[in-house]
Amino acid sequence: MSVNPRHRSSKVYDGPDRMSHRSLLKGTGVSNEDLKKPLIAIANSFTEINPGHVHLDRLADEIKLGVAAAGGVPREFNTIAVCDGIVMGHQGMKMSLPSREIIADSIEVMAESHGFDAMVCVTTCDKIDPGMLMAAARIDIPTIFALGGPMEPGCPAWGRYKDQKITVQELFEASSLMVSGKLSEEEALYLEDICCGPGACGGMFTANTMQCLIESIGMTLPYMATADSTGMERVRLAQEAGKMVMMLLKKGLTPRKIMSEAAFRNAVTVDMALGGSTNTVLHLKAVAEECGIDLPLELFDEVSRETPHLCNMAPAGPYKIVDLHNAGGIPAVMKRLEDKLDTGLITATGKTVEKNLDGVKVLDAEVIRPLSDPVHETGGIAIINGNLAPSGGVAKMAAIDPAMWEFTGTAKCFDREEDSLKSIHGGEIENGDIIVIRYEGPKGGPGMREMLAATSAVVGYGLDRVAILTDGRFSGASRGPCIGHIAPEAAVGGPIAMIQDGDRISIDVPGRRLDLMVSEEELARRKAEWKPRPPNVTRGYLARYAKLVTSADKGAVVRI
Repeated sequence: MSVNPRHRSSKVYDGPDRMSHRSLLKGTGVSNEDLKKPLIAIANSFTEINPGHVHLDRLADEIKLGVAAAGGVPREFNTIAVCDGIVMGHQGMKMSLPSREIIADSIEVMAESHGFDAMVCVTTCDKIDPGMLMAAARIDIPTIFALGGPMEPGCPAWGRYKDQKITVQELFEASSLMVSGKLSEEEALYLEDICCGPGACGGMFTANTMQCLIESIGMTLPYMATADSTGMERVRLAQEAGKMVMMLLKKGLTPRKIMSEAAFRNAVTVDMALGGSTNTVLHLKAVAEECGIDLPLELFDEVSRETPHLCNMAPAGPYKIVDLHNAGGIPAVMKRLEDKLDTGLITATGKTVEKNLDGVKVLDAEVIRPLSDPVHETGGIAIINGNLAPSGGVAKMAAIDPAMWEFTGTAKCFDREEDSLKSIHGGEIENGDIIVIRYEGPKGGPGMREMLAATSAVVGYGLDRVAILTDGRFSGASRGPCIGHIAPEAAVGGPIAMIQDGDRISIDVPGRRLDLMVSEEELARRKAEWKPRPPNVTRGYLARYAKLVTSADKGAVVRI
């Protein structure tokens, strides 16, 4: 067994477990015999504010039991966990993406300071998943992920959504439905009461997409991404993850040996079949960089063109993560894609992808469609270029009505999300408009906020011929014709800053084009007259972040 040279003792412990139950779960102390064992970090993002993470303390206890049973000494520490659902639509969202870097840094500090031999990362939600992946790649000690799983959907007994499964997506749309008279206050309060328990919001939004990709890239156990957040299957998987990390330590199998370039391509392939969140482009690029791998935007588009969209998941489709799990989970999706994947790659099970897929079956062909009968012929994400996005933009084709894949509309420009919301709620947006929300990029926001409040309002008011463009991001729960991550961003003089109210904009998703319909001479004139704006934030973490963060097409990572 490989033991970290900084560990207090290099002797490998092979005897029976002697740790008391209290010492194990509360970290109150260790015996002399325990000091001879490998020291295992339990990096936990448990908080009492984030619904996705409120159950992770109990999950960590199960992991510790598994570690101890396999001969290790588990020691838990925590990192931060911003809830995107809570920070959505206000200034707090500026902290969400930047928190990814703090998570990676904090885990690096704790692991390097205390000489851990191996690590279990306990995580559920949007920025926490990639932040921990970044840390795992950076530290590169044997690591396995124990995921928090999906939130159970609500199932209303009456009203607009009677007998349907609903998630936070419907709750975000509720305010606009109330204003437009399509939903009563009584029903909205009822929906709040039956929705949103522990776990990641229950559709193929960013958190669940990232959990699915952690499984598909090989950093966790099969079915860990989709099993119920509080069910007994997850308890079993958590204990097994604790045992498995000891096997990884014995084999010397570290994250960079698992997260190879081919493994990232596998993950992108699964992402396209799932119709996952656009935010995965940012996060996979950031994790790949920590692995020393270049993951160009072009790769996402190349894989998308070659991979059919197989799972019609929320926000655009009817199926929730519970349906995906019952259909066979990520192993069944990968089984469908087996001929498109590199199945010889090693995973955190100590086995290859091929071995992990032995005996796997698709249990519901409506949820996980065959390649011969996909939801769409191509994958869920498109990389967009054109004179408005010379360094790229990202669209979630899987969440756009094909009737809106090609659209020309009239620009209405806003320099922050709040202003666009006032206009939407004030009835100033009509079908045929293209809402432009800018100065919300990594530097300009700063923090590259998600625009779920705006997309939910547009959907809630039934504006089905309205598109939204931004240098910010979109939530995985967003749906409709939305193109985000537009680069260069407005704050550095990107073309999105040059759009004026009344300009005509052409969107061609199949052709991968986003163009401002003015002459090159006019665009050059506007560029010459443009002046940079003073920063929105001049103190604290966001000010430092704005100075160091790269553009969206580079993964919005912090570089010195």
